Amino acid sequence: MLDDFLVRAALAGLGVAIAAAPLGCFVVWRRMAYFGDATAHAAILGVAISLGLSISIFAGVLVASVAMALTVSTLSGRGYAMDTLLGVLAHSALAFGLVGVSFLSGIRIDLMAYLFGDILAVRPFDLAVIWAGAALVLGLIGWRWSALLTATLNPDLAYSAGLDPKREEMVLVLSLALVIAVAIKVVGVLLIAAMLIIPAAAARPFSRTPEAMTFIAAAIGSISALGGLQAAYSFNTPTGPTIVSLAAILFALSAVMSALRAAPR
Repeated sequence: MLDDFLVRAALAGLGVAIAAAPLGCFVVWRRMAYFGDATAHAAILGVAISLGLSISIFAGVLVASVAMALTVSTLSGRGYAMDTLLGVLAHSALAFGLVGVSFLSGIRIDLMAYLFGDILAVRPFDLAVIWAGAALVLGLIGWRWSALLTATLNPDLAYSAGLDPKREEMVLVLSLALVIAVAIKVVGVLLIAAMLIIPAAAARPFSRTPEAMTFIAAAIGSISALGGLQAAYSFNTPTGPTIVSLAAILFALSAVMSALRAAPR
């Protein structure tokens, strides 16, 4: 079954969508959209380091993403506005990564695949890494679900319950870095943040509980991945951007339906 590249691509898209759903909900609840974007931009620097040191792309991206996330968490609140700090670090990491790639003589690299994804080139090993990463993220989020939710809703309540909001934030940071490392092959660095945020944002108007929002976001992300893959195959369009475009259309429909439901009758 795995000899069919479309089947592998579909399974890879589902793995990323399922892993990104709960994390995307926390990103939306905590208003961490730019944080996710900055961490994703660091992935290109991780690619350059991996190729330069001849190590696994997954390992290099994971290390660079974790380093970026920890740097942002450490420097936040120390005299810099968060949006300014994220803007500086995100664009700096992306620029250094692109410059680093240009120095890699003798190494053939498809930079567009890392920027926008190349889901059709997913191999069985990549598929195993994606699903292993998704399982790890889901296990980590499931294990800390109550603590993460409490720390997100009310840090003071978390302290009174014996929880450390900073520790829970580190759990999110590590999970975010892991999702970025496994998703770079599917949608690329520039579109990872979109797959985190858009399905969660589209699910929000129809969710009565945090758990429901997570499941609806996973469903929207899965539909976007499978529908975008089919549309890209049918219309010969770039696969990663097509997946995100379909997610954006679903978000627009969600917003319209929410507005119609809220309109006075």
